[in-house]
Amino acid sequence: MVNWGSSEYRPVVDLPGDYTVLDLSQGVWNQPETEFSVGKYDEVRPNLYNTDLFGGERNVHMGIDIGGPVGTPCMAFMDGEISHFGYNPAAGDYGNVVITKHEISGVSVWALYGHLDAASIEGKRVRQRVVAGEEIAWFGAFEENGGWEPHLHFQLSLVEPETHDLPGVVAPEDREHALAIYPDPRNVLGPLY
Repeated sequence: MVNWGSSEYRPVVDLPGDYTVLDLSQGVWNQPETEFSVGKYDEVRPNLYNTDLFGGERNVHMGIDIGGPVGTPCMAFMDGEISHFGYNPAAGDYGNVVITKHEISGVSVWALYGHLDAASIEGKRVRQRVVAGEEIAWFGAFEENGGWEPHLHFQLSLVEPETHDLPGVVAPEDREHALAIYPDPRNVLGPLY
């Protein structure tokens, strides 16, 4: 069991005080009125994931989305190391991805940073150390981030990924299991909503 309160965490994105909390439960990603936005964890998003990658079945979101301008820096939330990185090219996928590994109260926790620009994976190596607050990636544009509005998909995992990928959305029948292995990112991001 992870004792989330046992460590101090840094923001993964420097959010301004004024940002929009998105409601994507209607299956439409509307452009927010503010420059930055936050999309919810464990939100059912029907009809939003309609590329072949999702097979029409997966629509429960397992991370938190932080929307903002292309090139927005993403930081390590605590000291750790790079465990995986790469490019997921399918339509609707993550595009460029960096996954970091951390120890929280003696438990290994992985953090996926998805929808990044190509520079985010340049020069990376497995077991490369990262320091809390260090810039490790940047928001990618539509053409390189899987075909999405610019944003960071940030997801935690208690299970080591096999590659530079985690299911960012799951089918409703897999929800309970997924919630157990992909904990709420607000455990380290704080109360964003």
